[in-house]
Amino acid sequence: MLDTLLIIIAALALAGVMFEEVLHINKAKITLFFGTLAWMILFIASGSPAETDAINEGLLHNITEISTLWLFLVAAMTFVAYLNRKGLIANMLNLIMPSEISLKKLMLITALFSFCFSSLADNITATLVSIAMVLSLGLPFNQTMRFAVLVVFAVNSGGVSLITGDVTTLMIFMQKKVTITQLFWLLIPSFLAVMVLTGLLSIGMTGKVKIRKTTYTSNTIDYVIAGIFLSTIIATLILNVLFAIPPMLTFLAGMAIMFLVANHMGEGKDDDQDPIMDYIRYIEFDTLLFFLGVLLLVGMLEHIEALHSLLYLYQVFPPMTANYLMGAMSALIDNVPLTAALLKANIDMSVSEWMLLTYAVGVGGSLLIIGSAAGIVTMSKVKGLSFARYGKYFLLLLMAYSVGYALVYSVATYIMPIV
Repeated sequence: MLDTLLIIIAALALAGVMFEEVLHINKAKITLFFGTLAWMILFIASGSPAETDAINEGLLHNITEISTLWLFLVAAMTFVAYLNRKGLIANMLNLIMPSEISLKKLMLITALFSFCFSSLADNITATLVSIAMVLSLGLPFNQTMRFAVLVVFAVNSGGVSLITGDVTTLMIFMQKKVTITQLFWLLIPSFLAVMVLTGLLSIGMTGKVKIRKTTYTSNTIDYVIAGIFLSTIIATLILNVLFAIPPMLTFLAGMAIMFLVANHMGEGKDDDQDPIMDYIRYIEFDTLLFFLGVLLLVGMLEHIEALHSLLYLYQVFPPMTANYLMGAMSALIDNVPLTAALLKANIDMSVSEWMLLTYAVGVGGSLLIIGSAAGIVTMSKVKGLSFARYGKYFLLLLMAYSVGYALVYSVATYIMPIV
């Protein structure tokens, strides 16, 4: 009875996000209310001190995961807020873009940039920079929507073949289900799936876009901080692989270095209204609260082992079909606990089937705006982008996801074994 009530609460929170425009209640308020309510009910319904201790331990584990993501977001968003406000992203756009370009070619460039950058950086950083570039183009909202959808799918696809690009990929690798070399084979199917979506979103888009060549005057300190940002991204990858240092810790260190360097170089002395520490204020804290609410709900579902019921899919369907459905479900349920549940169950699958699962849980979250960190960050940045408006592209996203999944199956089953 209690588990049923808690699942209903999670469903109500999801419904509140889906119908945000009808209810006129911010999604962060809805998820935060239901997320905290669910855990409070768990404590109230506890039948013994031992059960209360178990609930408390589950909550602390959940809060640890949330705080890790929060701190990482704070550091990454502060960097991007500074670079965007100082015009460095716009200046970079001026360098790589012609003064006039067709919408279709612009969409192709956006797809390539988002895909490649997410292979080098984490998904959140890649999304922040890619969306900042899209918004600087000043496109009409209906066109911006298409570009935003493409960025989410391309970013999630770009990191799926690298252990540093996606947490679920790292989890599957750490359990020795696949090797790094085998994961690289996901790169081509993922890229082709992005190209398929690019083509689908380009249908009906005609005309050219004039790139606004607004040149911002940047100081030496701005380029130094841009260098610190890039160095932080590179250091995050290297330190995580060599010493297993969490990306959050490296990014916080990078942000601290940014503040210290700015202080040493005299940032803010000539303009007391714009000190570098104030750039934390430009972070969308409603995004952080939304993350908090969603992850509290997911943590609750994980605690009551509601996610384990999804494992019955593997008893009903063959692994190839079950993995496809699991990827689609990761658009509603956080892919990390979902993957953890599958790994704990120790389901017997071949290497090709584990590669299918890796692609599915890494890219499947793109089907809905709330299914991935990239989607939630995009929703916070693109004003007017809601669950329902993103949902209009569900069929196109499902087609691209399905094509990518089929290509991974072909590569892993027929090409990889003979090479």
